[in-house]
Amino acid sequence: MPQTRLEPGDRAPDFTLPTDTGETVTLSDLQGKKVIVYFYPAAMTPGCTKQACDFTDSLDSLHASGYEVLGVSPDKPEKLAKFRERDGLTITLLSDADKKVMKAWGAYGEKKLYGKVVEGVIRSTLVIGEDGRVEVAQYNVKATGHVAKLRKDLGLAS
Repeated sequence: MPQTRLEPGDRAPDFTLPTDTGETVTLSDLQGKKVIVYFYPAAMTPGCTKQACDFTDSLDSLHASGYEVLGVSPDKPEKLAKFRERDGLTITLLSDADKKVMKAWGAYGEKKLYGKVVEGVIRSTLVIGEDGRVEVAQYNVKATGHVAKLRKDLGLAS
């Protein structure tokens, strides 16, 4: 059964998730800010590392444009802490171990992997406006080059 995906204009489902530092982040606490929420399959894999490093490299300019960045994966906080340390990441990493948030956001379900249909994390990026509504919803994004494309889509200079 295909999962429901969020569309621009939808209210972003609220969540509270643990970070790699043991704190928690609640999406509704960020209301009034623009938030990029991206979902990735696994910390410390090549594509996910590239994507996390690209977001980290762009973080200062994204912050300057009023954006927060939250990376969400099913990894446990301890693995996320190793990921941050290993790759010098400065973005906020959140653990969705039970995948409830991913499912609510349409970022978990059937996908094609090497030609086979499997169930798993769908690499997705959503931009939430200051009003808590989805402004951009991109599913099945590519890890490499995605941040540059997203910046272009948002009208941010590279």
